[in-house]
Amino acid sequence: MTRVAESPIILEMRSITKEFPGVKALDSVSMQVRAGEVHAICGENGAGKSTLMKVLSGVYPYGTYAGDIVYQGDEMRFRDIKSSESAGIVIIHQELALIPELSITENIFLGNEPTRFGAIDWTTAKLRAIDLLARVGLKDDPDTAIKNLGVGKQQLVEIAKALNKNVKLLILDEPTAALNEADSQHLLDLIRGLKGRGIASIMISHKLNEIEAIADSITIIRDGKTIETLDVKADGVNEDRIIRGMVGRNLASRFPDRSPKIGEVFFEVKDWWVRHPQTAERFVCKGSNITVRRGEIVGLAGLMGAGRTELAMSVFGRSYGQFVSGTIVKDGHEVEIKNVRDAIDNGLAYVSEDRKVLGLNLLDDIKRSTVSAKLTKISRGTVVDRYQEHTIAEEYRKSLRVKTPTVDEGVAKLSGGNQQKVVLAKWMFTDPDLLILDEPTRGIDVGAKFEIYNIINQLAAQGKGVIVISSELPELLGLSDRIYTIFEGTVTNEIDASEADAETLMRTMTSKKKENAA
Repeated sequence: MTRVAESPIILEMRSITKEFPGVKALDSVSMQVRAGEVHAICGENGAGKSTLMKVLSGVYPYGTYAGDIVYQGDEMRFRDIKSSESAGIVIIHQELALIPELSITENIFLGNEPTRFGAIDWTTAKLRAIDLLARVGLKDDPDTAIKNLGVGKQQLVEIAKALNKNVKLLILDEPTAALNEADSQHLLDLIRGLKGRGIASIMISHKLNEIEAIADSITIIRDGKTIETLDVKADGVNEDRIIRGMVGRNLASRFPDRSPKIGEVFFEVKDWWVRHPQTAERFVCKGSNITVRRGEIVGLAGLMGAGRTELAMSVFGRSYGQFVSGTIVKDGHEVEIKNVRDAIDNGLAYVSEDRKVLGLNLLDDIKRSTVSAKLTKISRGTVVDRYQEHTIAEEYRKSLRVKTPTVDEGVAKLSGGNQQKVVLAKWMFTDPDLLILDEPTRGIDVGAKFEIYNIINQLAAQGKGVIVISSELPELLGLSDRIYTIFEGTVTNEIDASEADAETLMRTMTSKKKENAA
């Protein structure tokens, strides 16, 4: 096969400029993609990556931006997504566009159903679906409802949809953000397979190790402008080189320096048992015991489905599952926390792993979101003080460096990293003693991660306890003072982070054997 570097240019975006009220999201951005290559787009949250792809795919139609799109030698003026798809350009958004109640077959052919004598030919559709699923390595029955598939398999269904549309250029926006390691690897292998068939891919991802492994070339965008395009092999690109382009400087360390001042134990969970919400005979928490000291950052490590989130949510006001038994002790006294209001009143806060579904109301603006967890702090009787609401939100906007011109902006318009900062502000406003942070940096860039890490360190420095759940072991090792590992709902190890490494953690994340505490 012809080397990618010698392949013809399939796409050229020239001087693309896109403005929103008060914000220039893209400022004369240019890039080229060759046939059959994997072209990555990297940049911090808010740099303009997703906006550029929405211009390309017709989400932002011709006339709403300046600049030219040249595809397969012709200037294109896409009016909508359908027109870009008819040209062979298909985008798979981070929030998958699948209907949970419909089957795999129905989702693949939605709006593009095969017909016979004026009616939908479901027999043909199902046979074609079986062929498409085989091409993406998915063995599930095509009659299976989407809601019964994991996120990794849903991603494969989206790619099957794209193949059905004769895709020539596939755009993937954070395709592995919510996937475990095995599903991520399968998806990356599939992208390599598409490359072998001459299909070009544009991939947006904050997982720089994946970018380094799979990309042929990388375009780096910063503050809405093209910074550079790198040939991965020829330029000897590694993660540090990508970071330097993204943030405009060398990042000597991924984690900020910290000198912990750890106090006494103030929070304990004892012999915690919780059943699965639908399957009563299954326990998601099995006699869990954890402690947190003031000023301490405690990590929770475990594979997806191990019970990390289930433990956190059940402790936070029994928000998950059927509580069976267990005790919570705070400041030496047993407390009963039966609901979220009790949790907040007892100084607990929980930043969920899914900020768009559980963390934020995407119809709200920034100021309302910031104060929403404890309106009583700024209310007189039942009336919210709007001046205080605006003032407090503005203080958090400045202190957390949320990139937005005004706190009157809707949270839906913010980048992922800035949305995460608003979620943190919401819970910091409740003035908690213990913050539980579930995947606090999922789907955000390395620069925003560093800022989030600083915030976590500052909270610990104030004497608060912090529990961090993360699927990234380097993150847990870089942040935590002490780490618990969880396997199948059971706490299998407790180890001081200074004595931990990835191998030790992985061993007790994948085994029922409980090792001696450090």
